[in-house]
Amino acid sequence: MRGRGYLTGSGLLDYQATGKVCGIPLPPGLVEASKFTEPLFTPATKAELGDHDENISFDRVIELVGAVPANELRDRTLQIYVQAADHALRKGIIIADTKFEFGTDRTGQLVLADEIFTPDSSRYWPADEYRPGVVQTSFDKQFVRNWLTSPASGWDRHGSEPPPPLPADIVEATRARYIEAYERISGLSFGDWIGPGA
Repeated sequence: MRGRGYLTGSGLLDYQATGKVCGIPLPPGLVEASKFTEPLFTPATKAELGDHDENISFDRVIELVGAVPANELRDRTLQIYVQAADHALRKGIIIADTKFEFGTDRTGQLVLADEIFTPDSSRYWPADEYRPGVVQTSFDKQFVRNWLTSPASGWDRHGSEPPPPLPADIVEATRARYIEAYERISGLSFGDWIGPGA
């Protein structure tokens, strides 16, 4: 399940192909990084290892889990996303979207089943550099994706070969982005968190 405040990634591809995101009709003329008037709940089914998750409509979620759980999934996703996005924006970071994985416990209660709001599950953009219509500077794994799909990597993502190892400078630049996002949002120093001598 994904909470989205901005049009990017698979949502943008969906929109360009259909004018919708997960079955939700959107106005014409939106571009990369357009901000939605209200955040969207964009569900997806979990893919097999190595495949991409598949975006689905809310009606499909109802078919899969029933109306009451589907509404709870949507409400919780949007509530958590909005609270975190508002907090991050006060710290100068836009959370463009974020992914949640939910499950149920033995009693059937909905539970969050994985990490949330890390640079691996969220798109973080510096608010002071935000400009619709262009790919945003990011503090998340998009930086790695961009390198892997660039000529510099030499990798054909549609081929059968696995991606190449990341060069040390890409690893370090990614680490620096993750730390900056952490420090901006938390107001803490990453060095203090990991402790002396670490």
